[in-house]
Parts: sequence; structure tokens; C-alpha cells
Amino acid sequence: MLNKYARAFFTRVLTPFAAFLIRRGVSPDTVTLIGTAGVMAGALGFYPRGEFFWGTVVITLFVFSDLVDGNMARQLGRSSRWGAFLDSTLDRVADGAIFGGFALWYAGGGDNLVLCAVSIFCLASGQVVSYTKARGESIGLPVAVNGLVERAERLVISLVAAGLAGLHAFGVPGIDVLLPIALWLVAVGSLITLIQRVVTVRRESAEAEAAERGTADNADNASQGRETAK
Repeated sequence: MLNKYARAFFTRVLTPFAAFLIRRGVSPDTVTLIGTAGVMAGALGFYPRGEFFWGTVVITLFVFSDLVDGNMARQLGRSSRWGAFLDSTLDRVADGAIFGGFALWYAGGGDNLVLCAVSIFCLASGQVVSYTKARGESIGLPVAVNGLVERAERLVISLVAAGLAGLHAFGVPGIDVLLPIALWLVAVGSLITLIQRVVTVRRESAEAEAAERGTADNADNASQGRETAK
């Protein structure tokens, strides 16, 4: 849901910055790699220690690289399959680092195995949600459904909650409860999205197979008609 509106807005905002990087000779692939490295550093360097505010600040600085690299490729007129593959693959790495950082905190200093398990579920379900769409499209199906919680929603909910929860270290009372709430929301939303996509792929697969059988039957009937005419 957020992808449709947020991406268009931030693409316009970040276009001048993307143009500046192009003038400096920076490639889109370099931006993708640096952005992913920055997200991983913020997530795995700060979150396992419970430093959610500063970790989120670092991650936020780099997470917009996902929009900048694509913008640069379009301005250069050289969007490629390799660039799309690299971007999508490293998105999964960055997401894994974020939720892995949460899991490490709750397995250690956070001392909450239930929330550790929820964090791991968020990590795994996010990967599978992306996989279902990619796999469905690879077998020729449109997978015409977005779902309740896509990557943009997962990141916004988790990072906003983590950043605010980090204010607890600065003396804001009770605000640390926001992160557990966000993780549960992402977990439930990801499960619903996964079900939506699986149901959609099953329906589209059945429709495609029915259409193929209908085409084959029509071809057989036409062939039989020609034989009869002879």
C-alpha cells in the first residue's frame, strides 16, 4: 500500500540527489552496495545492544538508497536485469539484518524468547512473502495482489517503532512497549499477506490451466473438423 504513494513522493524528492551522484561518477550498483552495508551496520551494530534510536537513525540514512539507485538507473537510461536482481537480492539481506538485530537483542539483553521468536518469524515471513510473488511471476502468473503488509509497510512500522522505543534510553517512560507491538503487527500482517498471495497464485494457476485446456480443446475440434471436411 505504501509503495504506491511513498515511492512516488520520495522519488521526486531524491531525484536531484541522484543526479548529483551521477555527475560525480557514482554508479547505481555502488549506491545499492553502500546502502545495504549501511543498513546492516546500523541493524547489527546497534540493535543487538538495545540501542534502537541510534540504530534507526543510521538505518534511515541508508535505507533510501533503494530509491536512489533505481532513480539513477532511469536517469542514465540503463536499467538492467542485473541491476534489478542485485537490488532485490540485497533488499532481502537488509531486511534480514534488521529483524535479525531485533532477534539478537531479545535473545540476549532483551531477555524475551517469545519476542525473539516473533522477530525471527518476521524475518522469515518477509522473505517468503517476497518469494511467493517472484516465484509466481517466474511461472508466468501476474500475481495481481499487493497484500496487507509489503516491504515498505514492514520497514516503516518496524523502524518507526524501534526509533521511538529507543527514546526510552533518554528517559521517556513506557515508550519501549512500541517495538513489541510493532513486531506483532508485522508478524500478523505478513502472515495475512502470505495467505493472500498463495490464494491468488492458486486461483491464477487454475485459471491459466483452464484457459490452456480450452485452447487445446478448440485446436483439437478444429483439427477434427478439417479431417471430416476431407
